[in-house]
Order: sequence, then structure tokens, then C-alpha cells
Amino acid sequence: MVLATRDFTHIALDLTTSISNQDRFQRLLNTIRQTLNCDASALLAFQGQQFTPLAIDGLVPDVLGRRFTINEHPRLEAIARAGDIVRFPADSDLPDPFDGLIPNHEDELKVHACIGLPLLADDNLIGALTIDSFDTSSFAEFSDQDLRTISALAAVSLNNALMMEQLEKVATESPTQLPSIKIGDSDNIEMVGQSAPMAALKSEIDVVAKSDLNVLVLGETGVGKELVAKDIHRKSSRTGQALVYLNCAALPESVAESELFGHVKGAFTGAISNRSGKFEIANEGTLFLDEIGELPLALQAKLLRVLQYGDLQRIGDDRSLKVNVRIIAATNKDLKQEVVDGRFRADLYHRLSVFPLHVAPLRERGDDIALLAGYFIEKCRAKLGIQTLRLSQSSLTMLSQYSWPGNIRELEHCIHRAAILARSEHGVETPQIRPHHFNFDGIAQEATITGSARDSVRVTRSVFTGDNLRDATESFQAQYIQQTLDANSNNWAATARQLGIDSGNLHRLAKRLGLK
Repeated sequence: MVLATRDFTHIALDLTTSISNQDRFQRLLNTIRQTLNCDASALLAFQGQQFTPLAIDGLVPDVLGRRFTINEHPRLEAIARAGDIVRFPADSDLPDPFDGLIPNHEDELKVHACIGLPLLADDNLIGALTIDSFDTSSFAEFSDQDLRTISALAAVSLNNALMMEQLEKVATESPTQLPSIKIGDSDNIEMVGQSAPMAALKSEIDVVAKSDLNVLVLGETGVGKELVAKDIHRKSSRTGQALVYLNCAALPESVAESELFGHVKGAFTGAISNRSGKFEIANEGTLFLDEIGELPLALQAKLLRVLQYGDLQRIGDDRSLKVNVRIIAATNKDLKQEVVDGRFRADLYHRLSVFPLHVAPLRERGDDIALLAGYFIEKCRAKLGIQTLRLSQSSLTMLSQYSWPGNIRELEHCIHRAAILARSEHGVETPQIRPHHFNFDGIAQEATITGSARDSVRVTRSVFTGDNLRDATESFQAQYIQQTLDANSNNWAATARQLGIDSGNLHRLAKRLGLK
């Protein structure tokens, strides 16, 4: 079967319509799905030996947050090295990165028909288009030439989008001098998220990074303030110089001054040699002062002098040293209130907060939870040596409803723990993370249980909106048993008596639910 001219016209129109890149890419995949009658498709960008999903169709939402390193995914590596259309045979031994990640097909994990279209610009790989189906004969009727045409159209669109993005960034830095642009450079720093708060934060970072202003990063614990500091430094004119980190909260007051400004030999007991402070080490670069709100008042005055005049003195040295350092400070405290309460100098606060950046807590970034979950799941999959690691829809619903007081750091730890439990329960082939693999209290409400389970038992239960009744029932059983076990100091016999069931049956049920 040869695709009709109108099919290519639809694809071309979708790629040239004056809309955002995200909408344009999504339209492309929607049209491809209708035209090729496939179950799933994905558009991926290639950077630093990994594929990053830009748009997906027919796949679970967390795929957008996953990052696929080619040496861990043989099919993607084959696409990256082919230079032309790749048709994988239905009985291919190479695992598909999207196996088990197509909604409503959890019992049919393996994709049977798969085509990979490498996207090239000037003979350089910039991305890929993958097309999958459960029907082994889905794509037999489409010629290679038709698929090459689709590949060429998608490659032009992706290349234009990447070029425009980089040109905009370069123009912000120097409108009159545009250096050469290389597509596909490695980027070791990534802030995952497409929500409105994240889009606003990324825009503000792009604006302030090109200046030399001091930046105050504000946000709760675990939101990723250090990642913001790294991104600012990477995008600044100081990127070739050092980014030096100092946690002010971990500094004993007795050594804090030495850590910041250094000392000379003999300046105090234990000073057996000259030592450079963090300001000297960061000269011409960036100094990231984490938890700046914990810095003692006495040191705040000395820090202010360095910020005002650019000179410092090592402890025990009469000579002044000139330094040129950009300061990025971070805190989870309300520094304005700290100033009012007399715990932070007002003049230092105004010096640091020339350009404040607020990092939104995860509970205000609901759209990003699926992406972040996918990002951490893929990292866990690689670390644990699992072929495919999936997140059930009921688990994703549960994660989306949680308030996340520990923010992204808490989500990462929860995903890692759940992945280990899922692997223990299902083995290393295709484990699926289900609600009972998570164990945190804030996810819903308390309910008092009475009757045969005794009057004193109280359990916290999730919102039981599982993929099906079995999932919801197992989720409740796992939480109820676990909390009864905790109330009985991990005594299984006492737990069985309190639950009113046979001890052997309890052990078998607990094993099936992943509690043992």
C-alpha cells in the first residue's frame, strides 16, 4: 500500500501550523496513528547518547519523563546506528523500550510490530520516531519510501524546532554575534517538568543566567534548589569556571570563617598550613551557598563586605585578596521574617535577593508528577537490572493525590523503595509497581476499623481508585495488615489473632501482597 498524497499533506500541515512545538509534535503523532493504524508512537530527541521523549501517543504518561540511554535499550541503539528505516521482526529477541507501557494492554506486555525511523539533519542523528503495534502485520503494507518521507518531514520539523530554541538562547546572550550551533550536544543537567510553574522557572533562569546578578533561590526542602543553581551556572558566562558548593547549615561556627575565607599557617590551633577558602576557590566562577539562612550573624557581616567590595582576608593574614565571585544562595526559610526577627541582616538580604527565584513545591506541579515518576522509574530500572519496570494507573492516581511534604526528593525515594518491593514480588522480568508497594501516611484519610479486628485498630487507607476491584482490594489488605503488624511489634502470630485468620493463611497472603 502506498500512502496517498493527502496523507502526506495532513502530516505536512500539522508540522507547519503556527502553534507551539509541543502541540505540533503531538499533532504529528496523532496523524501518524490514524494513518498507519498503530497502537503507539513516540517522537524522541537524541542528545548525549540518550533519547528523550518529546511527544507520545498511545503510551502511559510517565513515558514522557523517562530517559532512554541507548546502551541499555538495544532497539533504540539499532535505530541510532541504522541511518535508515528499521523494521524489527515480530519474533525479535531485542526488548522494546515500550513493552508494557501501552494503556489497557497490561496482560499483553510485548509489542509485536515495531518500526524505527531515525531523524537526521546534515547526516547527524537528532532524534527518532518509533511506531508500535500488537498486530504483527500492521505495517507490512506500507513501503519503505512512504516511511522515509514521513521520517524526512519529522526530521525537518524537529531540526527547525531545535535550531529556533538555540537561536533564541544565543540571541538573548549576544544579538549581534551568533556563534555556530551544534545540535545534539550532551546536557548533564535537566529539570524535568512541563507544568506552568516549571515553565515560568525555566524562563526566569534563562533570563538571569546571562547576567552577573546574585540570585536567591527560595523553596521548600527537596524541591531541587541545587539543581537550579547548577543550571544557572551552566548557562552563565562563568560556565567554564568552578561552581563551588558550601552547605551553611553543616558548618560549625568555629570553622565557618575558615571555610569561607581561608586561613594562614599558625592562625589558630590546628592551622598547620595555608588554606584557601571557598571564595578563593570560586574566583571567576560561582559560589553556591546552600541554607544561607543558617549562617551565623557574625559571619553575615564579613560575607557582606566581600559582596560589596570584592576583597577578603584569610584568618591570620593582614593582606587583602581581590575575588570576583557570583553568589547563588538558597534557603527554605522566610528570610524577610528572619530579618524582622533579627536573625538575618537586612543589608545582606538585599544584597543576595537582587533576583529571587521561587521553586514551586511538588504539590503545585501536579502535571509533572507522572513525568518525574517516569524519570525515576527508568533510573531504578537500570540500577536494579530490570528489563521493564511499569507503574500501574492506580499507583499514578495515588501519587497524584498525595501532598508530597518532602517534594521531589521524597518522590524519588518512594519510587526507589516501591521498585525494590515490586522486583521482590514479581521478579526481574516485568515487575509492576502497585499501590501496596508504597508506604506513606499522608496519602489519604484515617478510618476506624471495628468488629473482629478489635476496637483499637486504626488504619490509614488510600483513595482506592485502582485499575480494577482486585487492585483496590489488595491495596487495602496490604495497608491493613501492615498497620496491624506494626501495632503488634511485628509479631505475626499476634497479628493473625487480631485479624481473626489462620496464621498460615496470613503468611501466604502477606507473601502474595509483597509484605514478606
